[in-house]
Amino acid sequence: MVTTSTAPKTWTRETGLVEKRDVWTAMKRGFRGRCPRCGEGKLFRAFLKTADNCAVCGLDFTPHRADDLPAYLVIVIVGHIVVPTILWIETNYTTPVWLSFAAYLPFTFVASLALLQPVKGAVVGLQWALRMHGFDDNPPDGIPPV
Repeated sequence: MVTTSTAPKTWTRETGLVEKRDVWTAMKRGFRGRCPRCGEGKLFRAFLKTADNCAVCGLDFTPHRADDLPAYLVIVIVGHIVVPTILWIETNYTTPVWLSFAAYLPFTFVASLALLQPVKGAVVGLQWALRMHGFDDNPPDGIPPV
């Protein structure tokens, strides 16, 4: 039996007619720690270790190259929350230095750890949706696999 996909197709110069992948859906699924293709299987086997493949649809996660981007994004996100908060509190209230450190450092640490895995999942989802690295069905000729 031949199955045909009902997903919309998009044409690219490099690959011809390929199945369109929704970027936002893939990123949301990755943010939740799920497979960007099916949304069912687990993306991570440990805190920041991606699984080798999806247990449900079989998508291979090994080609992803998230590298340092999730950490940089978490620094930007947490920094945009913590720095204005610190500036507002320090300009409007007089707090002892020990109290400031006791409040800001743990919050920054916990917020960074809480966001790191979801942001990495979103980056992997983005790479899958944009067919980056090894997530393309038809890799270009002459380029060896990673």
